[in-house]
Amino acid sequence: MLSAVWEPLLKQVACKLAEGDSDSRRLFHGRGRSYAGLEQVCVDSFFPVILVTFFGAHLGEAAVCERLWQLVQPRGYRGVAVQRRYLAGAPVSWPCGTAVAAPMARRGGLQFPLTFERQNVGFFLDIEPGRVWLEEQVRIRTGQEPVKMLNLFAFTCAFSAVARAAGDIDIVNVDVNRGVLNRGRENHAINGLSLKGIQFLPLDALRQFKRFDRRGPFQLGVVDPPTRQKGRFDVGLNYTKLLQQLPACLAQEADLLMVINSPRYSEARFRELIHEADTGYAVAARLPQNPDFPDQDPDAALKMLHVKYRRQH
Repeated sequence: MLSAVWEPLLKQVACKLAEGDSDSRRLFHGRGRSYAGLEQVCVDSFFPVILVTFFGAHLGEAAVCERLWQLVQPRGYRGVAVQRRYLAGAPVSWPCGTAVAAPMARRGGLQFPLTFERQNVGFFLDIEPGRVWLEEQVRIRTGQEPVKMLNLFAFTCAFSAVARAAGDIDIVNVDVNRGVLNRGRENHAINGLSLKGIQFLPLDALRQFKRFDRRGPFQLGVVDPPTRQKGRFDVGLNYTKLLQQLPACLAQEADLLMVINSPRYSEARFRELIHEADTGYAVAARLPQNPDFPDQDPDAALKMLHVKYRRQH
């Protein structure tokens, strides 16, 4: 018999499935510490796949996957994938249904190929409010010339794809990993998005700044670094320096999305870090959390700030 500790998870998943949202979304977020005993479990919907992520070992893993399968199979799902982050290599198995060879994240009319065999599958669900913000910023600027966007730590370039779908602006994607940039190109191609005016630069955003700063000036920017990338970037050591460099490639006025995903940095400390880097920055607002990612401590959650930049004379 499945322990009662799993009932909140099953109830939450059933409620969200009943909403009938076809977009990819988180169905259960244990990492926000809102459910005792389930802090190391997350469940995502990438139709027709349910992805269950265990960050720690739990009694009843197989049984809860079977119960999830009973919930989702009648809705057309084809399989339940399980990623066990607590094991070396974060192996993936398919305990229920059949393995889906080419899983996709879906967002409105856009789709993004996923790779479950990697720790980061290729599309971050929690940052959706940032993508909505970016769409609005691009649409506001549609028809204005010139409009350029800088996407730092671009990963698989989902921000770039969303921006190009929203309007015809130039975009520079920067990431030190050439492989994820290649996936970024594929993300544009699979959605039929023109690559005209879009660049993919395999550069270190901090150490090779002068290799891309002259491609501006940029009126829009996304700064979404990893918390820690061994030998490359650490928010505690490098974020301030990056923000000190950034104004060199910005327009006289620019709108920026700045992100930090470290529970060690409160919102107040993040704001201080930004202001200390350059007095031209002004935090306009913190974007709302994705409602699918509730967290008992807002300061521990993903922090997305809309920052306005105005060059000081």
